[in-house]
Amino acid sequence: MDLIFNYLSALGLGGLLAGVIIEAMGIPFPGGIMVVLAGFMVNQGRMNFLSALLTLLSGYTAGSLTAYLIGRKLGQPFFMRGGRFLRISPEKFEQARGWLDRSAPAFIIFGRFLPGLSNLTPYMAGISRINIGYFLFYNSLFALGWGFLYLMLGMFFGHNYQTIAGYLNNKLTLIGLVILGLYLLYPFIKKNYRRI
Repeated sequence: MDLIFNYLSALGLGGLLAGVIIEAMGIPFPGGIMVVLAGFMVNQGRMNFLSALLTLLSGYTAGSLTAYLIGRKLGQPFFMRGGRFLRISPEKFEQARGWLDRSAPAFIIFGRFLPGLSNLTPYMAGISRINIGYFLFYNSLFALGWGFLYLMLGMFFGHNYQTIAGYLNNKLTLIGLVILGLYLLYPFIKKNYRRI
């Protein structure tokens, strides 16, 4: 956490922009934590709230648009061939397509909250050839809501940054191991649950 905070302190809005682009492309990255830390910096007067929100919106739009265009240009065959490397099963792909077919706006806005599908959302929109303006409109609604909420969380807890950072740094290894354990156990539990 301190590493991300130092990164943001050194690079400011440019660092926030780069981090959010990576997050929006679905690449594993602590983008949410970075936005909360940007909220801490706003609370401390080291960053302007409106500038941070506009930077976040620009980065999220750029990253999501890149992912959308990759999905549109490379299409479903690319994801079917490379799915095992991306941990995308054909079933998960079809599940995402079904949700997208039922309600594109809901999928674009709320798909980012669905575990296992959140990283696929902009790519699926591109593969399905949703109108680019339509995609960007709903994607921007999500980005504004997400960014506003996370910045506000950072601002709210900003005055307790040292306490929170100390607690997280002490417990981060344990939290990481628990999450990794649950991630590795999930396929086993799911397989055995189906047998019951």
